[in-house]
Amino acid sequence: MFLSRVKLKENYRTRIYNKKKLVVYFFVMVCIFLLLCVRVGYLMIFRSDHYTELAQQLHERERQIKAARGKLIDRNGVVIASNETVCTVSVIYNQVKEPEKVIQILSETLDMKEEEVRKKVEKISSREKIKSNISKETGDLIRSYDLDGVKVDEDYKRTYPFGSLASKVLGFTGSDNQGIIGLEVEYESYLKGEDGEILTQTDARGVELDYVVEGRKEAVPGQNILLSLDVNIQKYAEQAAVKVFEEKNAGYVSIIVMNPQNGEIYAMVNYPEFNLNDPYTLNYATEVEKGSTEYQDLLNKMWRNQCINDTYEPGSTFKIVTATAGLEEGVVTPESTFSCPGYRIVEDRRIKCHKIAGHGSETFVEATMNSCNPVFIDVGLRVGPERYYTYLERLGLMGKTGVDLPGEAGTIIHKLENVGLVEMATMSFGQSFQITPLQLLRAVSAVINGGTLVTPHFAIGVCDEEGTLTDTFSYETIEGTVTEQTSEIMKDILTKVVSEGGGKNGQVEGYLVGGKTATSEKLPRGNGKYIASFIGFAPADDPQVIAICLINEPEGIYYGGTIAAPVISSLYEEVLPYLNIKKAE
Repeated sequence: MFLSRVKLKENYRTRIYNKKKLVVYFFVMVCIFLLLCVRVGYLMIFRSDHYTELAQQLHERERQIKAARGKLIDRNGVVIASNETVCTVSVIYNQVKEPEKVIQILSETLDMKEEEVRKKVEKISSREKIKSNISKETGDLIRSYDLDGVKVDEDYKRTYPFGSLASKVLGFTGSDNQGIIGLEVEYESYLKGEDGEILTQTDARGVELDYVVEGRKEAVPGQNILLSLDVNIQKYAEQAAVKVFEEKNAGYVSIIVMNPQNGEIYAMVNYPEFNLNDPYTLNYATEVEKGSTEYQDLLNKMWRNQCINDTYEPGSTFKIVTATAGLEEGVVTPESTFSCPGYRIVEDRRIKCHKIAGHGSETFVEATMNSCNPVFIDVGLRVGPERYYTYLERLGLMGKTGVDLPGEAGTIIHKLENVGLVEMATMSFGQSFQITPLQLLRAVSAVINGGTLVTPHFAIGVCDEEGTLTDTFSYETIEGTVTEQTSEIMKDILTKVVSEGGGKNGQVEGYLVGGKTATSEKLPRGNGKYIASFIGFAPADDPQVIAICLINEPEGIYYGGTIAAPVISSLYEEVLPYLNIKKAE
């Protein structure tokens, strides 16, 4: 009796537990159901657009329409960077009906190995590229076969009609048609354009539906850039560079030709140049393996623009700056007299003149014509470091020029607080600091144009296909860097340097030319390596063109007045008549 009662109680508890368990299960199921309803409702109501778009994408296939890159056009309307239509061939796996036929035709037409084509054709993917950058004629031929699943899309390849002309200025583009160096990368945002697209509808298997009209967004071509570069002047400058490069077996030759009044650059040469249509092939023979790190280093060196990427000690051409500072500060006049015994003692240093016997008594004008170091040491010390640095700042020599090319180098110079008498003495004739050729050209332009510091540049503005400007670019100018009086005096002195002094080889028959020579010994001193240079402008009384030539490590005679000045003279014989600059009366 007792056991039966216990058993009844246990059964009762079990039924109660089971009921509770059922209630919990029911509650959980209701909660899960409600959560699912909420989730489904959320997806159907609030996320419907998103999933509709995803579903649509499953039935759409997108193909790009490449935008034509904007052209680079010289100041006379000559196209110097353009586009060539090429094609890209690809296959869509689900649409290929006769794979063996496709493989055979593509391998033969594209001159590819059958195994390589087969691997791509048989690869299960939405779209597989077979080959790009093929000629339009070849692309049209493949289209004519009307092969199911084979697509031929037109693309553009950058071409340079003049090959290596101004290669380190123009730059080139990569496989994606994006700028790599030079103006191509500087004006990428203008040149690149906007790609279009073609949308085609497919069924669940990925096969295009013929009866559905494809969507199409047309590509927007890039904008054309009109440049100050003149193809003819660039050719003249490159010819002059090649001649002296070969005669002197130089490391490189750099030439810049610019309008000193507004900073427009007519030519910039860094010889040897490289082929813009084949920029990954070195411009000389080498046994270095292509694709290696060393090979890439050589490519980077080949692409360097020495006019703006590399600095050097300017030497005696920098005496133009010291003379300007001295005249502005009133510590010297053209009639001031000096004595040169062949050296100056500055603290514990004996600094020599290039004329060991000395120049004796001479005026400041004569000292400039003679390029006399001791006299310029005197002038520099009279000005003093603080005031001297003020003129370096005014003439833009403490910062970059702002030229519209990437990778411009800046000045390497002593901090003002570290400039003692010896440093000031050597700086006064162009040693113990480094600048770029373009920085010097800009500073001298301000000295001879009446005191306006211009921004050197290539791009004038955006133009249409006819070369008509639709938008112009503006560049900073700073007036009053030197006085008109000092500018006139300096033009007169530098004219005498060419007509009677060390720059005689820079003369051009029928024209007045002003300028200054330099012979800079490269570091470390005593290594026997030099940079010969000359900077000249014309007409001397109203400068319309200024040019600089640097000859790096010439063999044999290395004096700037002997080998660099004649380069600018021969260049000006072509350029001055070409620019319709009248001869002196």
